[in-house]
Amino acid sequence: MSASSARASDDLYGHAALRALEAEAIAQAGDDDALMARAGESAWRLAERAWPRARRLLVLCGPGNNGGDGYVFARHALAAGCEVRALHLPGHAPRTAAAQRAAAAFEAAGGQVEATATAVLPPADLLVDALFGIGLDRAPAGDAAALIEAANACGADALALDAPSGVDAESGAVPGAAIRATRTLQFLAPHAGLYTGAALDHVGRLHLDTLGTAPALLRRARPLARRLSAGDLAARLRPRARDSHKGAAGHVLCVGGDHGKGGAVLLAAEAALRSGAGLVTAATRAEHVPALLARRPEAMAQAAEAGAGFDGLLERADVVALGPGLGTGAWGEALYAQALACGRALVLDADALNLLARRGDALPPETVLTPHPGEAARLLGTGTREIQRDRYAAAAALARRYGCVAVLKGAGTVVAAPGELSRVIAAGNPGMAVGGMGDLLTGCVAALRAQGAAPFEGACTAALLHACAGDDAAGEGGERGLLPADLLPHLRRRANP
Repeated sequence: MSASSARASDDLYGHAALRALEAEAIAQAGDDDALMARAGESAWRLAERAWPRARRLLVLCGPGNNGGDGYVFARHALAAGCEVRALHLPGHAPRTAAAQRAAAAFEAAGGQVEATATAVLPPADLLVDALFGIGLDRAPAGDAAALIEAANACGADALALDAPSGVDAESGAVPGAAIRATRTLQFLAPHAGLYTGAALDHVGRLHLDTLGTAPALLRRARPLARRLSAGDLAARLRPRARDSHKGAAGHVLCVGGDHGKGGAVLLAAEAALRSGAGLVTAATRAEHVPALLARRPEAMAQAAEAGAGFDGLLERADVVALGPGLGTGAWGEALYAQALACGRALVLDADALNLLARRGDALPPETVLTPHPGEAARLLGTGTREIQRDRYAAAAALARRYGCVAVLKGAGTVVAAPGELSRVIAAGNPGMAVGGMGDLLTGCVAALRAQGAAPFEGACTAALLHACAGDDAAGEGGERGLLPADLLPHLRRRANP
């Protein structure tokens, strides 16, 4: 396995970097007005392309420079013959000098700036959100929240400038009311928070305009994360040598499947096989062995009990995928403790994570953890809401606390590791929110590790492979009703560059 070369356009930035970049871009352009003029015109050109029949435009303008971008947009729309209404909240007239000049230019062109606190907006073909952009660091309140809710209820498509108002563009959190945009036009550089968590329900289709910023400025900025998308997958998977044999592709041992949970360990084993592992053993309850052999004879199903026999299984494995359906009772905990002591590469999921949270064991540094937000909360001793409030920070905290790779699952999966720039997976879909999907991911990670991928790069590639297979499967029959088994043929196809 090999990592693809990074593209600058894949780097994602937080507020501090964006503010520094904005200041440098203004200095390069000469003043605020020049950059604002580029932003407003860029937004208008996007609106022309995306909504060519829109004639009634409603532009919601805030008091800062994001509002100024909106006034520039409104002036261009007015010049094109559109019916334009530019609205701001009472007490939220333009405050920055550049925004004041932009509003004055709109009025000089024949436009009218109106203050409104109405809960019902006039009819429009397109609504433009230029209220707060990335400048809001708290949940909108009072009239601002009411205006955002009215915008969402008006029925028009929405174009958000820089970021949907109410969405934290650094963390992806949505602490209160937020614009549900059809499209979002980011300025200068991609915003990290718009690629993960609750933000994904608000951004719509993402666009970017660097506003003519010199590439050297972007190279000096420090990214918060890097995104991986479907187009990156092939470069991360190298073809096998012609004289390969099964041992060269690694041996994965999947451990789990307590009473009533045999399907979980089977899904992990099948995913490991479809992701290219040369050998896969499923260690589970004796009662599950016949069913596993009948369903997937290529997976070597073994009855597992703690002791010398299980040691033998561990010794033959290259990677141990521990946790799917394991349970947290005496049987599962005994296997968990023995696996942690075996010295093999580990991938921990599901009940192995719950046992880790309960016991606080030290982990080998090459371990990969694959928690969903609830499991992550238990591992960090906090709540799920806190995890979702800043998924980048949560993934990084997991990596620091346990000294290994953390794959924080969910919308916009985040992969973090000590000393690494976090990755966010720009693939996957809501249909994957069903039991068993995480078991597949465990198998994918273990298979890529067994084939020689380093922990962090293997986890990143596996998360991307899993998400792309999910999108392929959803493309065949839709998201609702998508089952983990539906992904298996797509895992195989995607795993072959």
